[in-house]
Amino acid sequence: MKNFFYLLALIISFNLSAQENLPTSKIETLDGTTTTLQEISEKNDLFVVSLWATWCVPCKNELDAINDVYPDWQEETNVKVFAISVDDSRTVSRVKPLINGKAWEFTILLDTNNDLKRELGAATVPLTLIIKKGQVVYRHSGYTPGAEDALFEEIKKHN
Repeated sequence: MKNFFYLLALIISFNLSAQENLPTSKIETLDGTTTTLQEISEKNDLFVVSLWATWCVPCKNELDAINDVYPDWQEETNVKVFAISVDDSRTVSRVKPLINGKAWEFTILLDTNNDLKRELGAATVPLTLIIKKGQVVYRHSGYTPGAEDALFEEIKKHN
């Protein structure tokens, strides 16, 4: 029985560290064209995805904090950030006014049906991912002030 628990612990730790394949769900640009994380990955070796919503205060705080340091991140690592709103059909109309007021420098995309959110198994937002060469190599849920610094350290590890 003892060996069973060691084996179970080994399997769980392996699964937690295993890289995830990218979802195939369609996401939309603000001008209405569709894309996928796979298509984005074909054009970018390393990028960050942040799932967020207009009603999520920690999400907006995280994106504000990232935006403050984003030019430095790009200069040092050339990483791109894609902020994907999970606002549904009732609240998606709030996205454009919000981002216009924020003047965020990164690409904003829409997951209005929450297909991507479901495919990623995201129970809550914000959910932040680092994707390298088509694989999810880092995943973090939630936001506390300063988390953007830890995120940048992870970006540099995978750069």
